[in-house]
Amino acid sequence: MNSNNKLNPFKNFKDDIPASIVVFLVAMPLCLGIALASGAPLFAGLISGIIGGIIVGALSGSPLGVSGPAAGLAVIVLNAITDLGGFEIFLVAVIIAGVIQLLMGFAKAGIIAYFFPSSVIHGMLAGIGILIFMKQIPHAFGYDKDPEGDFGFIQPDGQNTISELWNMLDFISPGVLVVSVVSLVILIAWETSFMKKQKFTKIVQGPLVAVVMGIVLNIIFAGNESFAIAADHLVKVPISESLNSFIGNFSFPDFNALSNPKVYTTAIVIAVVASLETLLCVEASDKQDTLKRNTPTNRELKAQGVGNIIAGFIGGLPVTQVIVRSSANQQSGGKTKASTIMHGILLLISVVAIPKVLNYIPLGTLAAILLVVGYKLAKPALFKKMYGEGKEQFLPFVITIAGIVFIDLLWGIALGMVIAIFMILFRNNFKIPYKIEKEQDGSKDKLKITLPKDVTFLKKAAIQNSLLAIQDGAVVEIDASKSELIHPDVTEIFEDFKINAATRNIEVNIIGSIKK
Repeated sequence: MNSNNKLNPFKNFKDDIPASIVVFLVAMPLCLGIALASGAPLFAGLISGIIGGIIVGALSGSPLGVSGPAAGLAVIVLNAITDLGGFEIFLVAVIIAGVIQLLMGFAKAGIIAYFFPSSVIHGMLAGIGILIFMKQIPHAFGYDKDPEGDFGFIQPDGQNTISELWNMLDFISPGVLVVSVVSLVILIAWETSFMKKQKFTKIVQGPLVAVVMGIVLNIIFAGNESFAIAADHLVKVPISESLNSFIGNFSFPDFNALSNPKVYTTAIVIAVVASLETLLCVEASDKQDTLKRNTPTNRELKAQGVGNIIAGFIGGLPVTQVIVRSSANQQSGGKTKASTIMHGILLLISVVAIPKVLNYIPLGTLAAILLVVGYKLAKPALFKKMYGEGKEQFLPFVITIAGIVFIDLLWGIALGMVIAIFMILFRNNFKIPYKIEKEQDGSKDKLKITLPKDVTFLKKAAIQNSLLAIQDGAVVEIDASKSELIHPDVTEIFEDFKINAATRNIEVNIIGSIKK
């Protein structure tokens, strides 16, 4: 098989089908949890998961990216539904947001993705990994007050990510804990070199075995007073007894709301935030890709736009590319976007055909799967690698992580970007703002300061400090012959220095002009 065939969706089913099953198992509780956290019907989350998999997956050029409802939009959605006066009105905003994203794609706004430094992207992956790990520990112990898919530090249940770890100790469910431990043992065993050598593990993924074992244990524990798993600790897929009740799960937009200015404001907010999250996840997904493929970002925006237009028409939540599902796809061996599409098909089949079976799955099993996903995203080796690349990489990396864990995803990215930009400015404009050569000419210091092509006002502090450090009686040559831009503030500093130099017996020679 040549290298091109490795990228062919029709020739990688042996890798993509097992990966799609894992992504499906991860996506299902997240779709439901995000819908719950958003104050929307549970079915709305599943609709978006299906659209994100089948529609966006088919239109997207991302080989590993998986789309669906996003935790980062949950608060925006919750507030928007309340402010607009209903979910049907909110759906109109989702449709308009999709149109805006479509236009952004045609306007080639996807180039924004290339302006995020790798230190911030790695920090985003590690931060989300730590957050997933911390958020899933309570679920593994049987404490499910914080819905799946909530990635904020301050939680809807009144706790925060840290305090929840202590609070859960008062609500341990023995049955769930046993299921979580057994599931985790299976998942870890599947990662050992011995199991990887077994042929059947290529077909039967560890997460699927863990889910089956979780269902079996749930059934076994059902008659035991101490270990029986309560319904609150199980998956809750809406069950439709008839075709009419199934159709009744869909919501449709109220287009009378087109005259409401708030709808357009909400649409713009959704479009901007959803596009930003998508582009960030595109960059992160591409960095995880072992084949190092590049996702066409403008095409991705168009795909997301179409997905949101459809979601708005049939009652879904806003769709973005999401890193948790994308990472699960990559970690499970997915090779092409076929795994994304198939996960959407599995969501659709499960909702229509086997919702009762899915409702036997303990959340503890799914927590174990996500614990492994979280650990792989935030491996200690990544911290060691980033530390070894120096503080210019490490500081934005850890600040991004801290922001994501203690505030939320977008704040973490914003803080990481600020630090990354500061480090760049410090390096280019303060630490090494120009070339300076020093030699001894008898008893006098002789300095040559060669200015770069552009001398911006950001170099003021460094230049001022360097000039102040020059000893009395020195000979100073300022070479501005290669400079095309010298900011007036910098020119003023040199002119003031020239005047002051006369009182300090400093000889100043200027090559070229300091007034540009």
